[in-house]
Amino acid sequence: MNVYDVIKKQIEENSIILYMKGTAQFPQCGFSSRAVSLLNASGAKNFATVNILEEPDIRQGIKEFSNWPTIPQLYIKGNFIGGSDIMAEMYETGELQELVKEVVAD
Repeated sequence: MNVYDVIKKQIEENSIILYMKGTAQFPQCGFSSRAVSLLNASGAKNFATVNILEEPDIRQGIKEFSNWPTIPQLYIKGNFIGGSDIMAEMYETGELQELVKEVVAD
């Protein structure tokens, strides 16, 4: 399996997945920490994370897969949402909470 197949499989198998630096319990950068906090505040109880610091192929591959140059990257129900800035904007409008609520309701 190439790196794109691995990423696609991860996204398909997890309703909410965050590609980040570190883990949800121990984020390794401020942007990743912010993304985890926003997901938690939105009601996401169980979401998958991929520590790109431990996965160099995925670290580069996810940027090419999404055509988005930065980490963290959030996917919900197979759809690319964006990074922590977009997540913050969506949280302010209530949009992020609605997306999370749809996943929790499934």
